[in-house]
Amino acid sequence: MSLGPRSEFRRLKTSQTMRAVDDLPVWSIICFVMHGEFRGKGIAHELLAAAIEFARANGATLLEAYPVDRTVAGAKSAPWFGSLTMFSSAGFQEVARNRPWRPIVRMALCPT
Repeated sequence: MSLGPRSEFRRLKTSQTMRAVDDLPVWSIICFVMHGEFRGKGIAHELLAAAIEFARANGATLLEAYPVDRTVAGAKSAPWFGSLTMFSSAGFQEVARNRPWRPIVRMALCPT
């Protein structure tokens, strides 16, 4: 999993799909990498829960991700970004959408 302050991901500065929503200091979840034999077993949900706790424990107050909305016709398969349903079920809310199938979602984190 790729996770950290948005400012540390150079490619996000030029991405049209994942461009900044505002100037708030956010941490970004960029991707998940998992061998195919382990997909569909809930491991990504567990990784997401651990990422939320890690970000919170390390001072993040706002967490952002760029999943794929697989309900949109023609959505490109990109499982490494995670699905919108996974992030929604974890409590993330959509805040922007720069491509029809690629929402930007956020979760406010309370300090521990």
